[in-house]
Amino acid sequence: MAALRYWAIIPAAGSSQRIGTAVPKQYLSLSDTTVIEASLSSFLKHPNIDGVIVALQADDQYWANLAVTKNEKIHTVIGGGSRAESVHNAIKYLENTPAKDEDFVLVHDAARPCLRYTDLDSLIQQLEQDDVGGILAAPVSDTLKLIEKQAGLINTVNKTLDRENIWRAFTPQMFRLVTLKKALAHCIKQNIKVTDEASAVEALGLQVKLIKGHSDNIKVTHAEDLELASTIFKKINQ
Repeated sequence: MAALRYWAIIPAAGSSQRIGTAVPKQYLSLSDTTVIEASLSSFLKHPNIDGVIVALQADDQYWANLAVTKNEKIHTVIGGGSRAESVHNAIKYLENTPAKDEDFVLVHDAARPCLRYTDLDSLIQQLEQDDVGGILAAPVSDTLKLIEKQAGLINTVNKTLDRENIWRAFTPQMFRLVTLKKALAHCIKQNIKVTDEASAVEALGLQVKLIKGHSDNIKVTHAEDLELASTIFKKINQ
């Protein structure tokens, strides 16, 4: 039996409206690199990753200027109108490569630059025999409140949630190629809105494994996240 291959997909076609910058957040400067190059770094270093497919906007003006584009592991596709469509387009690209149904696909946010190499390696090692796959995650430590929205007023607390069994979902999220392909196609066809790949796999009734990772694997969403991400990135790459 041929050895398993591992493929990374980086959806990077988002407009980054919430961060409020003219430049998409994945191309903002982070330490001495950019957010997306930092997000790619662990995958490009890891010997198990055979290829990295980056899904870009059709009119992307920034990608071609990055030094990382010269890395032989990297390939690009045009993304879609949603995260699910962008990942689905990347999977279509994989159908024209040596990728097999039983191979694993790892999807990682373009704006999640603080992934530790050790967490990536742990995800791969712990799930390499799993028939479905799983995600990096961490248990929440904050107290969680369910709110009661008040039109035009300050929101109020509906109730406090039990956090004992609540985990934060991170990326990468790693699934068998055939499973992820089927899950995304199902959600796109049924117009099911999913915010991550695990949600799509869950929609098939499959169990997604949780692999504990570092809680500082943060995503850059708002402007204040960038400074924190830069500090974390410098710390984990010392």
